[in-house]
Formats: sequence, C-alpha cells, structure tokens
Amino acid sequence: MFKGFLKGLNRNQKGITGLETAIILIAFVTVASVLAYSVLSAGIFSSEKGKQAVYSGLDQASASLEIRGSVTAAADTTANPAVVQTVSFTLASVLQDAGVDMTAPTAQGDHTNSVVINYTDSNGITSQDLLWTQTPQGPDRDKNSNFLSADEQTLVTVTLPTNTLAGYGSFTLQVIPPKGAAVTIQRTLPGAILSSMDLH
Repeated sequence: MFKGFLKGLNRNQKGITGLETAIILIAFVTVASVLAYSVLSAGIFSSEKGKQAVYSGLDQASASLEIRGSVTAAADTTANPAVVQTVSFTLASVLQDAGVDMTAPTAQGDHTNSVVINYTDSNGITSQDLLWTQTPQGPDRDKNSNFLSADEQTLVTVTLPTNTLAGYGSFTLQVIPPKGAAVTIQRTLPGAILSSMDLH
C-alpha cells in the first residue's frame, strides 16, 4: 500500500527539461549583458565629460600671450610735475596651433577689439578697456597685421586714462585675451620722470 502511494506520488511529479533551463539561462545572460552595457556606457560618458572639463580648465588657465623684452613709458616732461602718457611693451603668442586677434579699438569702449586692457594705479584710478595701438615687429607670417600668430611679435602702446601718474607712482595693466589667462604688468616709476623710460 505504501509502495503504491509512492508510485502514485512520483507519477504526478513533473521535472524541468533541459530546454527550459537553457531558456532561463539565456534570459539571465541577456539581462546581465544589457545592464553591464548600460553601466559601461554611463561610465564612459562620465569619463569623457570629466576629460572635457579638465581640458577646458587647462585651456583657460594657460596663457596665450606673453611679454617679450622691456616695458617702456613715455612722459610729458613739459607738465609740472612731469606725467606718464603712454606705456609700451612687446607681446608674443605662445599658442602654436592658434593665434590672437590683435585688432585695436578705434575709440574707448567701442567693443570691437578682442583683447581688452584694464588699468589701475597707486592714485586709486581704475579704467576698463583702454585705448591702445599695435605695430607688428619682425616678419608677418600670415600676412595679416591684426592677427598675432605663432612666432610673431607686436608692439602694443597703451594710452593711460589720466595725466596724474608722476614720479614714484605705480600702475598695473591687465591684458585680457579672448582665450587663455590674462597677462599682468606691474611697474613702479622712478623719481625722475624722463620723456622715455625703460621700466624693466
């Protein structure tokens, strides 16, 4: 009787086939593959965005212009006391794959120039976007005098906003290109103001 019960119990049991096992296994593998691809895609996307942010930061932090040689000043010695009128310096591009637009402003605040020069001095005078001119020095490799390319130099002459910078006065010029870090020039005038001075 007990054996008959066991036979009947076993007769009603249904086992899983190898085909069903294969289908379930394939489903698990497929789901895992999709999830893994999604995670990898998100990781690669995040890495690319992080790399772009780093390169952008380096691009903005690195300078595109540099000072070559001395900074000179021209003064009006007929005034009493003599006062500085203009400051000149030579700029060169440090970019090998791109240049800098050095088109000078035609009037103060006309907003046509790409390079902006700001001014502050020891008298507390501050001026934004000064008037300046530029004269190419040496060969003009790209045949465009308003564009400063690699291995080119240009002499920049800045007109100071006031005639109050006298002996022992100090000033700061900030040359801000459209791309890259600004170039800061800080100088202190000698006690005796001459018509032309090398401020080193």
